[in-house]
Amino acid sequence: MRFVTFLTKNSKTPLPGLHTGTMGSGTIVDLPAACGAIGAKVPADILEIVSNAETYLPICQKILNLHSKNEISKDALHPENSVTLLAPIPRPLSMRDGYAFRQHVEAARRNRGVPMIPEFDNFPIFYFTNHLAVSGPGVIAVEEQAREKLDFELEAAIVTCKAGKNIPLEKADEYIFGYMIMNDWSARALQMEEMKLNLGPAKGKDFSTGLGPYLVTRDELAPKAITSPKGERFDLRMKGFVNGKQVSDGNMKDMTWTFAQILERVSYGVQVYPGEVIGSGTVGTGCFLELNGSKITDNQWLKPGDEVVMEIEGLGRLVNRIEAAPAGAKLSTGPLPGSK
Repeated sequence: MRFVTFLTKNSKTPLPGLHTGTMGSGTIVDLPAACGAIGAKVPADILEIVSNAETYLPICQKILNLHSKNEISKDALHPENSVTLLAPIPRPLSMRDGYAFRQHVEAARRNRGVPMIPEFDNFPIFYFTNHLAVSGPGVIAVEEQAREKLDFELEAAIVTCKAGKNIPLEKADEYIFGYMIMNDWSARALQMEEMKLNLGPAKGKDFSTGLGPYLVTRDELAPKAITSPKGERFDLRMKGFVNGKQVSDGNMKDMTWTFAQILERVSYGVQVYPGEVIGSGTVGTGCFLELNGSKITDNQWLKPGDEVVMEIEGLGRLVNRIEAAPAGAKLSTGPLPGSK
C-alpha cells in the first residue's frame, strides 16, 4: 500500500489518503470519505493509521478491493494531479537521521583530507533532527544565511509501527511500517561552523527535512528485498536531479548498516513508539558536499529557482523548488564581549 497526506481545492485541513495506480499520475482515495461510506473507523491522519496498523490495514485493503471493482464513490476519488501532496507524516513523533552508507562517509572524509574513521564499522550512528520542520513536495523557502552553500541529501527513511525497547536485531524489521524518500536539506556554511564545537549539526539542518510524497508499506517492497541475518536491504535505485540534470546515482542495497541494525541501537535502553522517522543517511554521490569535493561538480550549491528531484525506485519522486525567504533577522556571530 501507498499512503499520502493531501489537500484538495476545497479541504481546509490535510487529509489521509491511499494512492493507487502509477506514481505521479495515479488516483488518491480519500480515506475519511471511503471509511465513512463503508461504516469503518475513520482515521484522522496517517500517523493514526501507522500507530494502529492492525486495525487500519485490513480496512484499507478492503477499500482498495472495492476500488478495483469500481465500488468506491467518485466523491472519494481524486486524480493525483488535482490535489496537493504534503509529507505523508507532517509531524512525526521524532526524527533521527543515520549515517549508513560507507561510500558517502569515505568520500566526505577523503575530501577533507582525513582517513576513514574506524569506528564507522563498530556501530551505526545517528542524530536527532527537527521533527517539527518537515516539508513535502513544493517550495522550500530558505533564509539568507542558510542559503550559503545550500545542499540536498538523497536518503531513504523508515516509519516505525510498533512500540518496543531493546529491540533484538532479528525482530527489528517487524517494527517498520514502511519507507519513503528523505531529503536532508543542509546549510553547509552554518553546519561547518557549528560542528567545530563537536555537538553535531543544528542550524545547518533544523530548518527543513523533506519526506514523501508517498509512504510505501514494507510488504509492497518485498520483491526487492535482500534478506540477511543483519536485516533487510532493498535493491532500489536512488537518483538525484538538479534542474533536470542527474547528479546522484546509488542504491539502497548499498547501506552498510541496515535499518534493523539502526533500530536495534536506537532502541537500546529507549522506548521506541509508532510514528518515529529514521533516515538512512546520504547515499554515495547524494549531495553536493561530496560531489564538489570529488570534483564531479565544480563548487556547485543550490540557489533560489533551482528544482531538486529525489527519486527512489518504488518510493516515487520528491520534487522541490528553492525560494529565498523574505528578508528577516540575522544570526549574530563573533566573540562575546570580554572573551579572548
